[in-house]
Amino acid sequence: MTSGILSGRGKFITLEGGDGSGKSTQSRLLQAFLKEKGADCLLTREPGGAPGADEIRELILTGEPERWDAVGETLLFYAARRNHLRLTIEPALAAGRFVISDRFADSTMAYQGYGNQLGVAAVQKIHDFAIGDFAPDLTFILDLPAEEGLRRTEGRLHNEDRFEKMDLSFHERLREGFLSIARENPARCFVLDASRPVGDIQAEMREQLDQRLFR
Repeated sequence: MTSGILSGRGKFITLEGGDGSGKSTQSRLLQAFLKEKGADCLLTREPGGAPGADEIRELILTGEPERWDAVGETLLFYAARRNHLRLTIEPALAAGRFVISDRFADSTMAYQGYGNQLGVAAVQKIHDFAIGDFAPDLTFILDLPAEEGLRRTEGRLHNEDRFEKMDLSFHERLREGFLSIARENPARCFVLDASRPVGDIQAEMREQLDQRLFR
């Protein structure tokens, strides 16, 4: 990595995908790769990543599917995101750090806009008001058939499973939502086949990172 990459404003990289797609594992591996190259790299997640956002996380991800409707969910996600952006992401980028986030705004568009069928226009209005034109420099979308993703989540020992309890049709709409986002944002988004071995996925991510951000 050249010294120019490490100077000035940092870079914001997000990982997106349905439940069971392996985002968290790939995020950690990507952080290790960047640190090996000498980058100061912060790994964070959504919902969460700041004190207020972490409190909202529990409200959103626990309980039964009917706990919140699509509008309520979207407002909660953006309240958390605003807190995360203001207190964690923006200060790190201003300090010249790389920031990797396990989920960001594309997840809200996919889960609420597509999965819960609130609609793209409604989510976009809230997005524009809450965070304006702020966007990641690069987004990796880990694509996996909905049934396979749900199979992978079976047996997880945690209570943050509200979305995993949604029916298969929700997760199929969710997958199509992420793919639609990728088609509409080809300069920012790169889709990876998440059914492959972890190492193969990571190798492709690192190759794309070198091509897109480190030239």
